[in-house]
Amino acid sequence: MELQIAVTMAYHLDPADVPLLTLEVARMPGQRLLRGALKVPKAKLKRMAGEGGLGKRVWAMFDGDRLDLRYDAEVQISRPDVVLGPMAAMPIHSLPPEALSALRPSRFCPSDLFTDFAGQQFGHLAGGEKVAAITDWVRAEIRYAAGSSDGGTTAIDTFLSRQGVCRDFTHLLCSLLRAANIPARYVSAYGPDVQPGDFHAAAQVWLDGGWQLLDATGMGSASGLAVIAAGRDAADVAFLETSHPVHLIAQSVSVARI
Repeated sequence: MELQIAVTMAYHLDPADVPLLTLEVARMPGQRLLRGALKVPKAKLKRMAGEGGLGKRVWAMFDGDRLDLRYDAEVQISRPDVVLGPMAAMPIHSLPPEALSALRPSRFCPSDLFTDFAGQQFGHLAGGEKVAAITDWVRAEIRYAAGSSDGGTTAIDTFLSRQGVCRDFTHLLCSLLRAANIPARYVSAYGPDVQPGDFHAAAQVWLDGGWQLLDATGMGSASGLAVIAAGRDAADVAFLETSHPVHLIAQSVSVARI
């Protein structure tokens, strides 16, 4: 599958801020960037590796208090959809460092608070079957509701309210997986079936010795998502980071199949 991506953004910033952007498609196995261009008028761009070495972050250094940008890309997805059932989980003592760190609680994924629930609900399962059951539970129990959460909503809040957006689905999924001793990390991505069009959140889980891409909302799949970056939770992969509050002027995210 090939995807065409177009992002435009306009924000008022504090003049002292240097925004950090995470919105370029990552170069990684399973997806090939055919074309990509990030344009920020009158800005000097400085790239650095993303969290865990996946993707890029970009400092946009410019004078003024208004950020305008456009990002265009075409990406070819060759990653197959995941069949979880037959996949095996690794014992904790055999995990590589990148997977071991994805077992720990984080700000929006307090997985240590879900240990008892995960054990009672999914303790009889193992490996891919456990991951599939947890993913299905989140999809069945949580109602997608635009505007039902905000930047401070944690997985506990979502668990109690039983509603949220893609960010909340992913935080809860990662929390339950980590509580079940299965490494999971938060992924920012582009998907053609995301409604309304926006930056999307999915998850990666460590099975069969590698990261497998999942989407608890059902709006995407491994074969149809273009990964941007991954981290412990949304705080690690925010598309725009600043030291001070910003004011949205306009934003558009368009993803289409070619």
